[in-house]
Amino acid sequence: MDEIVLKNALPVVFEERRSLINSDVWLKELSLKKGETVLIEADSGTGKSSLCSYIFGYRKDFTGQICFDSTDINKLKVKDWVKLREKSLSILWQELRLFPELSAWENVMIKNSLTHFQTEQQINSWFDLLGIADKKDSKIGRMSFGQQQRVAMIRSLCQPFDFIFADEPISHLDDKNSSIMGQILLSEARRQGAGVIVTSIGKHMDLDYTKILKL
Repeated sequence: MDEIVLKNALPVVFEERRSLINSDVWLKELSLKKGETVLIEADSGTGKSSLCSYIFGYRKDFTGQICFDSTDINKLKVKDWVKLREKSLSILWQELRLFPELSAWENVMIKNSLTHFQTEQQINSWFDLLGIADKKDSKIGRMSFGQQQRVAMIRSLCQPFDFIFADEPISHLDDKNSSIMGQILLSEARRQGAGVIVTSIGKHMDLDYTKILKL
């Protein structure tokens, strides 16, 4: 996939205040291209997480159109979404969606054992760089949210992707770990020639963004 295109898309819940929408994303024709690094800045309640859910096919309560290359996503079948989530789309969800009863290492490997995309050496190096090497055997439910964010980020990199979305990825991280996470994310995305879309309601990764959009 080379491009994600939004054409006058808008969450259904916003329909009654359509005339008040002042956004670079909603009710616009917007192209997100492979290889770009994009920051989407948003106020709380403007549909940031909804946008991620639409693009990942988890919700369809929007008007307008969202296309992958030239294909309307509403025409995709379940088997198409399975393939896209395996090969083209990765995400670090705001709520992380980790398994609290599993260890940090198990949460990462449960995905990598399916994709066989990263080596254990590479995964170990990311744990080291992010300062959580000593937490590999700790259950996620006993880790801080900031530690969990780092685990979820590593997991999101354990697959091939054309686009990776990071929904408020550093909300609970200090500047040092935020910088390291940004460097790792950007390095892996560049290795794959992928697009990076970061969302934020305030604190965001300090990356060299191709464009910055207001939601």
